[in-house]
Amino acid sequence: MSTLKVEQTEARAQHVKVTTDTLTVDLTDGRTISVPLAWFPRLLHGSVAERNNWRFIARGEGIHWIDLDEDISVEGLLHGQQSRESQVSLEKWLQSRRAKGSSRQKTPIKGLQPTPRTQKTRARRG
Repeated sequence: MSTLKVEQTEARAQHVKVTTDTLTVDLTDGRTISVPLAWFPRLLHGSVAERNNWRFIARGEGIHWIDLDEDISVEGLLHGQQSRESQVSLEKWLQSRRAKGSSRQKTPIKGLQPTPRTQKTRARRG
């Protein structure tokens, strides 16, 4: 009895596109993988700018989104693996994002002083 030996080449990511509902990854072996963004809640909750701020890791074995603290491997995508983050962890992350967002709104920009025009406007309002 003979057996067929199949050599498997390691697929790597070469292009990434994130839309409002889909993550699409083009692989070096010619395949394209598209998965629902709902599989990765951090990407789903990210802004367009955050979703577009990605980089390849390990020469295309994975993708990293620095602003969202998300890493997705090509192997995981090929196996249909969704995010394994617990609901508790995701909720903590979402709360920290909300806290950062509200603190950004309240924090004055250092080094900028009101101009005479803004001081007059404030005086009329007050």
